[in-house]
Amino acid sequence: QVQLVESGGGLVQAGGSLRLSCAASGSMFSINDMGWYRQAPGRQRELVATITSGGSTNYAESVKGRFTISRDNAKKTVYLEMNSLKPEDTAVYYCNAQGIRAQALGAITAPKKFNSWGQGTQVTVSS
Repeated sequence: QVQLVESGGGLVQAGGSLRLSCAASGSMFSINDMGWYRQAPGRQRELVATITSGGSTNYAESVKGRFTISRDNAKKTVYLEMNSLKPEDTAVYYCNAQGIRAQALGAITAPKKFNSWGQGTQVTVSS
């Protein structure tokens, strides 16, 4: 299995900054896309930003120019630098990773796609 562990959430005033980290562990052949999603109370989970293994990025319109996603492939870690935070950024932030992991089948190890989520980290922005 693939595990994702997030860190870096917390309470910050509007206009402040936070940096989230998410480290992947487990038997993996490759990690393709990694990303951050968020879910505010009473709302559906939404995409914040994604990054491919080659470094191509995609952002939600609401965070463009304020948030930066990056990754360290050697450390199997994805980051989200959040600046100019607003109260509407308050949510639980979830890390996601997709790729190919190793599945043990008796004496054979076979590739298997995975799509894993972290446990979530709370980000609260006060006005």
